[in-house]
Amino acid sequence: MAAASQQSAAPPPGAVRPGGRTARVREAVLQAAGDVLAEKGFDALDLAEIARVAGVGKTTVYRRWGTPGALAADLLDDMAQGSLPRSHTGSVEEDLRDNARLVVKTLTDPRQGRLFKALIAASLCNDEAAQALHRFYAKRIDEWAGCVGDAVERGELPAGTDPRRVIAAVSAPLYYALLNTGEPLDDDAAERAAAGALAAARAGVA
Repeated sequence: MAAASQQSAAPPPGAVRPGGRTARVREAVLQAAGDVLAEKGFDALDLAEIARVAGVGKTTVYRRWGTPGALAADLLDDMAQGSLPRSHTGSVEEDLRDNARLVVKTLTDPRQGRLFKALIAASLCNDEAAQALHRFYAKRIDEWAGCVGDAVERGELPAGTDPRRVIAAVSAPLYYALLNTGEPLDDDAAERAAAGALAAARAGVA
């Protein structure tokens, strides 16, 4: 029974983070996958081509990831693991500004911005990518939610404020600008996003 439980709880393809040669293979494959996604989009994510670009065996890539969706999902999980930690400025206003600036910096990066667009597009047509994108945002929101929780303890924000909602409110207008309006993503946009989330939290909306 225990063995069966362990099998049912096995991680998805590519989710294990081993060391040595296997880790180098994974790094090369994820780098190649990220480049293809950023340059050509999810439809171009062909496993055989990724193996060629990464310089690894095609059989290895098919055995470990199996589908383009699983590869995109592993890339998102890896990006979540490598993301920068939250700020600890002692001021919720400054912490939210730092969060907004980090989102803007990521989305305007020549490679990362295109990569996120491709991964978001992939999530609309692939369940594995969608689940990984949800995990990515959940991890990032949970990381920065501590800024809001600390602010509640310091009395900067009302008791009962939902930290995750506040952090989500910071990034929401920035992603909306990226995907819908095309408005500039700059320091002013970051300032407005942080200020709007903070005003809502102080008013008890969150």
